[in-house]
Amino acid sequence: MSQILEDKIKQIQEKLQLLAKQNASIKKENQALKETLADARLQFNEAADVAEALQHQLDAKKYSQAMMDPEEKKAFEKRSTDILKKLINVLRC
Repeated sequence: MSQILEDKIKQIQEKLQLLAKQNASIKKENQALKETLADARLQFNEAADVAEALQHQLDAKKYSQAMMDPEEKKAFEKRSTDILKKLINVLRC
């Protein structure tokens, strides 16, 4: 009877060791995925900033060349005003 009990205990220990290894592997993979996600978010934010800057340059060029119709000029002026207000709020903080 004790041999059967010892065998069962050994099996349980082996399963626990396997689960511990799997857990460590999953934690390592999770950390790598978190780092990849953080990098992707950073790249996305940088790309969004570049896209926004390019859009502002395009708008300014259109505005300076008077290629905008009155609606576009109004929208451009509103966006510019909003950006300036946000910048002022950031500088105040």
